[in-house]
Amino acid sequence: MFKPLRDRVVVKVVEVEEKTQSGLYIPDVAKEKPLEGEVLAIGKGVWRSDGKLWPVDVSVKDRVLFGKYSGTEVKIDGEDLLILREEEILGVL
Repeated sequence: MFKPLRDRVVVKVVEVEEKTQSGLYIPDVAKEKPLEGEVLAIGKGVWRSDGKLWPVDVSVKDRVLFGKYSGTEVKIDGEDLLILREEEILGVL
C-alpha cells in the first residue's frame, strides 16, 4: 500500500447515491464530484518549529468530507484514489 508523507492522507472516494430521497434518478451529467471518502492511509504528521511532531487528526477508516477541488487524483494498483493534505479535509463524519 502507498504510504503518504508528512500531513498527507490517501482517500478512496465514496460515490454518491444516484437517486434522490424522493426516488428520482440523477443523470451522469448532473452529478457533482463526490465530496466524501474513506481514509485508507495517513502520514506521520508535520514537525513543528519546536521540534515536536504534530500528528494527523484523522485515522484510517474514518469517513471524511473534503472540498470540491481538493487533492490530487492518482491511480494506485488500478484503484482511483485521492491524496489530500490534512488541511483540505473539512471534517470527519
